[in-house]
Amino acid sequence: MKTLTKLLFVAFSFLFVLACSKSSDDLLSVDLKSGNLGADKTHETKMVTVPFVVDYVGTYTNPGSTTDKCMMNVIVDGVGTGTHVGNSTIHFDFCVDPSNVPIDAPYGNSEAYIVAANGDTLFVSVEGKVVFGRLEDHPEFVVSWWRDPFEIWGGTGRFEGATGGGMTDDYNSNEDPNSHHHWEGTITMMKGK
Repeated sequence: MKTLTKLLFVAFSFLFVLACSKSSDDLLSVDLKSGNLGADKTHETKMVTVPFVVDYVGTYTNPGSTTDKCMMNVIVDGVGTGTHVGNSTIHFDFCVDPSNVPIDAPYGNSEAYIVAANGDTLFVSVEGKVVFGRLEDHPEFVVSWWRDPFEIWGGTGRFEGATGGGMTDDYNSNEDPNSHHHWEGTITMMKGK
């Protein structure tokens, strides 16, 4: 019985070798001709939608001068961090309509962007109104706030062609002269860029 088992083992091994009889040279030439050897070089662009959350503290660098295009021009530069932008800076340049102060102040016509640590820039747009006072869910030090939609509309480097948006949850405080920004939403951008 042991001899029969050994004979069957040898026969199956021989059949296995025959089944895999294509030489490695044949396989290599087929792979080279088909382009299946090595990395995938299709360069197919795949867009993915992922969460986008940023937090910034802004400094009012131009707290309200009159220009040709708006009644009150406000410029804010901020530092902070966020998903997909890392440690980064943000820049706002927008117009404010102060005619309804101290109740609220609509703002818009904004030019805004985020610059990531590597220099890639993400272009964003936001408009709405600053409301004076605070909501029940705000800390006591909040003196004005705005919760408005933001939109992502492209960028440079890894943000080229990016889209998306979400909501701001921002405020001014009586504890410091800064603006405080927390945004949550999604960004659609090229995968792996």
